[in-house]
Amino acid sequence: MPKSVRILGVIPARYASTRFPAKALIDIKGKPMIQWVYEHTLQAKLLDKVVIATDHPAIAEAIESFGGNYVLTNPNHPSGTDRCYEAFQKTGEHFDYIINIQGDEPFIYPEQIDTLAALLDGEVQLATLVKHLKDAHLLFSPNTVKVVLNSHNEALYFSRSPIPCLRNYPQEEWLKNHTFWKHLGIYAYKTDVLEGFGRLPKSNLEQAEALEQLRWLENGYKMKVAETHLESISIDTPEDLQTLLAYLESKGI
Repeated sequence: MPKSVRILGVIPARYASTRFPAKALIDIKGKPMIQWVYEHTLQAKLLDKVVIATDHPAIAEAIESFGGNYVLTNPNHPSGTDRCYEAFQKTGEHFDYIINIQGDEPFIYPEQIDTLAALLDGEVQLATLVKHLKDAHLLFSPNTVKVVLNSHNEALYFSRSPIPCLRNYPQEEWLKNHTFWKHLGIYAYKTDVLEGFGRLPKSNLEQAEALEQLRWLENGYKMKVAETHLESISIDTPEDLQTLLAYLESKGI
């Protein structure tokens, strides 16, 4: 990564989550979840600045209480991507790239962020992370997003279905006969590329799969991919929170 490249880390944290409202503020071992995300993100070595992009005064107040950096953004943004771009604009600073860090992964690994940031050379338009998928349940679950890559480590397609289809093997043998990739929802955008995303209408593939990144591929953008062996726990439901707390107890945290 060229030293001249400047990278902004943005953590979108909206209030009105469908499955878990106000989850950014849930208490995890005495801290709101957004504080855990922020503190882990600050440990990444390749980010020049980190900011939380929120749409609600209650989250802003919590961020102020632990001394975090934030901007208030429009509550009507259709996606975290749009919220990231507004946050970038409000910094008033020059950045070559923005990394969108999920606000519901309280124990995200800073190494994951740096793995992604290391791809950003001034030419890469978009980038994301993948992990080797080894679990049959996840392979066939529509809640797990899969991705296929080309020979240049760029994403060809994302799907909720298992891709590719191994036509000559029964499904119980797919994992033995092919390397499948799980997509992790952390993105890097070149800032001038991100500027144009808001003007793109929803694409047919995006609507079919309910995956925003397909809009970018369908419009001809290239997305570089790096492999990570790490994966953090995301909190989408109250049940996920209980799973995380039980895990922390088992580790003595």
